[in-house]
Amino acid sequence: MAYYMVVIEKGEGNFSAYSPDVPGCVTTGKTLEETLENMKDALAFHLEGLCEDGDPLPEPRDPGEHLGEINISAGDVFTFVHADPGIFANAA
Repeated sequence: MAYYMVVIEKGEGNFSAYSPDVPGCVTTGKTLEETLENMKDALAFHLEGLCEDGDPLPEPRDPGEHLGEINISAGDVFTFVHADPGIFANAA
């Protein structure tokens, strides 16, 4: 069981999200809630693709390593998304 940090940035008309531990996994949404749901889907899809390709899943790092990437004064928020690597490994 792994929890990946997700950073959600507020833009002028929408939100964008990424996981610092999963390069290339990004999404957007009109609301904070929509962006988080989109990120959960994107993360699952991305990790499943890595498993199907036989690539290792990225290891979540300590959240303290990412705190410098978050601009709370600009409206950025962060959360953690659960991903069970066993689910993806069994699908491959």
